[in-house]
Amino acid sequence: MKYYSLNKQAPKASFKEAVIKGIAPDRGLYFPESITPLPLSFFEGIEDLSNHEIAFNAIHQFVGDEIPNNKLRTILANVLDFDFPVIEIENNVATLELFHGPTMAFKDVGARFMAQCLGYFSENETSTNEVTVLVATSGDTGGAVANGFLGVDGVKVVILYPSGKVSDIQERQLTTLGQNITALEVDGTFDDCQKMVKTAFLDENLLQSMQLTSANSINVARWLPQLFYFLFAYKQTRSQGKEIVFAVPSGNFGNICAGLMAQRLGMPVKHFIAATNVNDTVPEFMRTQEYRPKPSTPTISNAMDVGDPSNFIRIRHLFKDNFKALNQNFSSYSFTDQETKEAMLQIHQNSSYCTDPHGSVGYLGLKKYQETHLDYYGIFLETAHPVKFLNVVEETIGTTLEIPPQIQKVMGKEKKSIPIRTYENLKGFLLGN
Repeated sequence: MKYYSLNKQAPKASFKEAVIKGIAPDRGLYFPESITPLPLSFFEGIEDLSNHEIAFNAIHQFVGDEIPNNKLRTILANVLDFDFPVIEIENNVATLELFHGPTMAFKDVGARFMAQCLGYFSENETSTNEVTVLVATSGDTGGAVANGFLGVDGVKVVILYPSGKVSDIQERQLTTLGQNITALEVDGTFDDCQKMVKTAFLDENLLQSMQLTSANSINVARWLPQLFYFLFAYKQTRSQGKEIVFAVPSGNFGNICAGLMAQRLGMPVKHFIAATNVNDTVPEFMRTQEYRPKPSTPTISNAMDVGDPSNFIRIRHLFKDNFKALNQNFSSYSFTDQETKEAMLQIHQNSSYCTDPHGSVGYLGLKKYQETHLDYYGIFLETAHPVKFLNVVEETIGTTLEIPPQIQKVMGKEKKSIPIRTYENLKGFLLGN
């Protein structure tokens, strides 16, 4: 499998090269050269397959022969060692829980898969050059990447996060591990963090001194494994016999783009709904057909506080920038913090189910779509455990949450971060100045 840049001004890359580079030399995102649908028999017999078998069949074509099959199966077994249950909430509405991994967020799968791939690639390298993973986080990415890469030989991780704009638990998950993980606390927004990361990848002087890669969902090894979730959910709900739609809380749009890739592989699903908070760049595009990125606005669903989502270009490319085709498969709606809290309370009162702010936005998007599509079976993604947003959840639903073991182990640890304000601060740190 070869990957090409969406800017189409760079040489094609192998899977290994795309993972290590993160982003193409022309600053474009990498995209697979071909997408071969899985046979119909795969989906007809999916209920008889283990999650590991489903994942191997889905990802194999994108990895090719660059990782031996037995090693790829081992990587998947290490990555997918927790459950992905679909829980019915109400009639025709269910949630796919993606928070049963080590950092209790959906990004555990992509971060661990990428870390394992980089670890494999570095095993046979004779060069002593260290790879530096540079990543910006609006919340859960940082913790998942830190946990996934902790102790991986030959890899140093530098995480940028906006000061005061992630939850306390999210901050602890990315600032308390030590070893090969460093957290940089940025005086600014997530967009500022992401801009610094993108600037670093454009800095020829910096790139001559070190090997940089990204662990944001722009990296194919972070992005593509997310398609597993949708296949696992389809396996669990196929027998209900109705058309399935997915509602995905969306920030950088990597997760929903992976879902659309699962659809392209042949998964029988009718529609995707991208649900956002007030950062409504994509909902506005779907309304006006004009893409106008804007500065991000802080919300209680902070992982979606993104004003210029990186992966939306992949979604548009998947549909060859044909708006009519995109509109048939994809809708997008935005919701306020107040609407999010009201949904959290309503779900808890009606179903005794506790959602986090992101899952609640997904629920709202699903219900909005179902207003005109009554008979569709909807699955919204619960992308993080509610305890990661402890204060807002407890205040909203009036219930004390039990702290899971994954969270308890970071609560008493000392936070260590390095404050920075400018790109020059970041560059100086990376160069050891």
